Amino acid sequence: MQRFEYKVIPAPKRGEKARGVKSTEDRFAHTLTQLMNALGAEGWDYVRADSLPCDERAGLTGTRTTFQNVLVFRRQLGALADASAPLRLVAAETAVVSAPRLGPAEVPLSGAAPAVGPVNPKLAAE
Repeated sequence: MQRFEYKVIPAPKRGEKARGVKSTEDRFAHTLTQLMNALGAEGWDYVRADSLPCDERAGLTGTRTTFQNVLVFRRQLGALADASAPLRLVAAETAVVSAPRLGPAEVPLSGAAPAVGPVNPKLAAE
């Protein structure tokens, strides 16, 4: 059975300027071409473009629905990743997640805290 991982990115809203590309349509197409070629070089296959609803806050208590344009890419997981994927899921479901333990704070060697920003000479004299 083939397994895939997916990547969803926002579609560009405007084309970037490039040498020899004059019109708005050409700039936009050039931007998409660059984006898709970069992801293709990483092994991602273009699947489709979608326009999906997204609820946003409007004012203090209201909401409004806008539509976001996204590009969907996928790539096949390797044979090694396919074999270990079920194990990772089982381990993730049964593992107890705990926060890392932090050690004691370190005391500066000079005894004074280091300056964070520029020192105001008037305040330093007081």
